Amino acid sequence: MWMEASALGHYMRESGPWTYAVVNLSHILGVATLFGSVLVLDLRLLGCWRRIPIATLASATIPVATVGFGIAALTGTALLATKATDYLNNPFFDIKFPAIALGLINVLILNLLPAWRARGKRELSRAEHRQLSVMGGISIACWLTAVSAGRMIGYW
Repeated sequence: MWMEASALGHYMRESGPWTYAVVNLSHILGVATLFGSVLVLDLRLLGCWRRIPIATLASATIPVATVGFGIAALTGTALLATKATDYLNNPFFDIKFPAIALGLINVLILNLLPAWRARGKRELSRAEHRQLSVMGGISIACWLTAVSAGRMIGYW
């Protein structure tokens, strides 16, 4: 209720239809940027494009994914503030945010792995590649769940 009653909530509801439309489109752009970047890196972790070093691909995709997440988080907050109380009983809302949290936890764990920190510095072992592959699979599952649940929120 506090979010919906906030200045942001009032602004989103009272500033005309174009504000919501632009924020919604920006949210879609942020999500697409995040998921597209993450998907490319995760597919590499799963074994696609083995000729492209993980470190090279990560250096290109991680900054793009970070910007996409920032855009999605900011615009998502604005969209949520528009009618936050309506989302309380939406079952997809209860799926989306835990999936995002698990995706972020997966990123944190990945960054702590010796295999991830060694990328680009030395040849990784088969066990390390398997470990990164598991993390990539978890990541795809988390972000695909979050994106799918997010789309379904509007249809509930």
